[in-house]
Amino acid sequence: MLDQIKSELSKLSDPHRAENLSRFFKTGKGQYGEGDLFIGITVPEQRKLAKKFANLSLDDLQELLNSKIHEHRFTALVILISKYRKAEEIGKGEIFVFYLKNTENINNWDLVDLSAPRIVGDYLLNKKRSVLYKLAKSNSLWERRISILSTFAFIDNNDFEDALNISELLLHDEHDLIHKAVGWTLREIGKRDQNVEEQFLAEHYLHMPRTMLRYAIEKFDEKKRKKYLTKNATA
Repeated sequence: MLDQIKSELSKLSDPHRAENLSRFFKTGKGQYGEGDLFIGITVPEQRKLAKKFANLSLDDLQELLNSKIHEHRFTALVILISKYRKAEEIGKGEIFVFYLKNTENINNWDLVDLSAPRIVGDYLLNKKRSVLYKLAKSNSLWERRISILSTFAFIDNNDFEDALNISELLLHDEHDLIHKAVGWTLREIGKRDQNVEEQFLAEHYLHMPRTMLRYAIEKFDEKKRKKYLTKNATA
């Protein structure tokens, strides 16, 4: 089945789309996606194949995750999420461990955003979450993004503590993709409880990276947004 899914993915490749995706996901030298290879397959096409090959084993998924081709890894993660949802608790635990062993292969923002909340976050809903704090302190950009994106599963359950704690840990991260992720996280908290978000902002917004703040206050009314941005700019 592994050779078959690779063959079907190859048949769907589109060189022009691949070129556009390579630019969009910043695969050039020195960029965050350096070395990532695209063959130009749409997400709906990948999801359709993921359904067809939903019974691939973890060993086969490991082979796909090891691939340098982005669409191989994306499709593998779609299948992994499906397997996780259908698994009993022991199976979920095995997939959680498998996922954490593969963080080096979950190495672009769409791969992280697709999978971290649905596997890592979901698994940790009723468990200790110390692993997220370890990931938040990692040298790996993608492990840091996994740490914050995983908290979306908690936010969906109106559980904000770890999301706020990890946001604070990542407040002065150097990478724009972390600034965006933290801002997005704070925005999602604010959509559920703006008072909680504003308590966090009261302590930190003056020294937050501009992009992070813009994402965080995106849903605020215009007057309040301008107030935050003006004070941030002059701090």
